Amino acid sequence: MSDKRISEFLTQVRTKRPALRLGLPAAIAAAVAIIALDQITKQAVVVGMNLQTVREINVVPGLLNFRMAWNTGVNFGLFSGGGELTRILFSIGTSLVAVALLLGSLACRRMLSAVGLGIAAGGAIGNIIDRLAWGRVADFINVSCCGIDNPWSFNVADIAVFIGFAMLLIPLRPRPAETNAAG
Repeated sequence: MSDKRISEFLTQVRTKRPALRLGLPAAIAAAVAIIALDQITKQAVVVGMNLQTVREINVVPGLLNFRMAWNTGVNFGLFSGGGELTRILFSIGTSLVAVALLLGSLACRRMLSAVGLGIAAGGAIGNIIDRLAWGRVADFINVSCCGIDNPWSFNVADIAVFIGFAMLLIPLRPRPAETNAAG
């Protein structure tokens, strides 16, 4: 990207409505909040409730369990078992994505989108912290219902990534009501 294009982009960011100039700080604040919530829940459940050893705790029988699942791969354990190099590459790749999401908040036209990007980035960073601290991601929330045993567990960071991206799909404004042509 040329210096002129970067300068034009930054001028656009500075001249937006004042509330939207706060997109990056709002995204960073959302990311920090999600990182804190994710890490607090992991410490409380995985370490505090000793889920590493207990393996499963029925919180709401038949619906919500804390079921320990260490994920060395990506979603649903894809690319698991790749070893130290894979862990490092996942951490670097996820870090780049998180930075791109936060910087993307500079281009947002809606505060909701900027916050959504921050929430998704916070979720990504929460899982990076796990990879660096434990060598793998701690997944422990398991929702099973109606006699169906869900084999997968997830964590607050995973939920945040989903919600953050879902916030980008919320329409800018409601569609206008259709008018009756007959009058």
